[in-house]
Amino acid sequence: MSDAQPLRIVHVVRSPVGGIFRHIIDLAEAQSASGHAVGVVCDSLTGGAFEDAKIAAVEPRLALGAVRLPIARNIAPSDALALVKVRGALSPLKPDVIHAHGAKGGVFGRLVGAWLGRTRPVARFYAPHGGSLHYEATSTEGRLYFAVERALERITDSLIHVSAYEERIFVEKVGPPRCPAAVVRNGLRPEEFEPVAPAAEAADFLYLGMLRDLKGVDVFLDALKLLADSGRRASAVIVGDGPDEAKYRAFVDAAGLKDHVRFRAPMPAREAFALGRAIVVPSRAESMPYVVLEAIAAGLPMIATRVGGIPEIFGPYSDALIPPGDSAALAAAMAELHASPEAAREAAEARRRHIGHEFSLKEMSSRIETIYRDGIQKRRNLG
Repeated sequence: MSDAQPLRIVHVVRSPVGGIFRHIIDLAEAQSASGHAVGVVCDSLTGGAFEDAKIAAVEPRLALGAVRLPIARNIAPSDALALVKVRGALSPLKPDVIHAHGAKGGVFGRLVGAWLGRTRPVARFYAPHGGSLHYEATSTEGRLYFAVERALERITDSLIHVSAYEERIFVEKVGPPRCPAAVVRNGLRPEEFEPVAPAAEAADFLYLGMLRDLKGVDVFLDALKLLADSGRRASAVIVGDGPDEAKYRAFVDAAGLKDHVRFRAPMPAREAFALGRAIVVPSRAESMPYVVLEAIAAGLPMIATRVGGIPEIFGPYSDALIPPGDSAALAAAMAELHASPEAAREAAEARRRHIGHEFSLKEMSSRIETIYRDGIQKRRNLG
């Protein structure tokens, strides 16, 4: 296969939400624009109207379509039937490449790719996106997931990590990979570097993302309460949905913050950015979060935690990051930002200039295609 010949690429993922799906859609659209036939297979049980609309919008540009099947989040007896259905969806597409994303997508995509590869060369690639790496190595779940990760390396043509942090954690928890591995950081479109101005009624602080403790929403709410208790009440808007939403709403009511904290349904990131004068990313764990890249590119003042690949994004400005899970440190950073808005805007502009040189969708897509073609060639040579 020559480097000019179009590829048939299918992305397999369980959850069609958050940064992982943003990554897949961006990559799929860039690959389609380059002349490749691209498809997506994902779960039908996750997401709502926002995700449905996103998939419907991109599907006309996917020559191999978008297929949604029920895939449970955790290991379940239904996985056997789901695996058969994924195989049934992928088989007629005759992919050259299966790019599997996330823990469950990584299992399904690579197993089906190995099965299809019995009759024709099918290159298999895996991007963890955090996934199973969030588990502790000493936990029962961690030992199980890491053993599976280790076994699946034998049918993987390359690991594709979105950050050097993720690559390091993979080696620490799973072990040195038995297959090639590369780091390809997430990239943005040129238009995403246009600044977003806050709306007239914008809140002091914005949270945008999944509503779950892993993302530190509870820490953000604790910090807001600490500010209120000290007489420095701040307004906030929380955009997103997730498994812990009811708990967060109850906390806001019980803490007397209801008049100062609004919840909004998921919406496009740049639309959400206008709802806050600064954004808070209080995560306990991340890999290479799009929300940080997008918000910096849009020029938003930001408070973020020192986790995952966030220091790689901040680069020379990473001293400004705060420790995860520390409500007092977050409240102090929020109070400082609120008291010095001009300094916060200057810091935001410096970060925007910094990432403009490093995080490009075009570069991301090009590097991943090179990895695909190397894997395909090796697979054909083995055949």
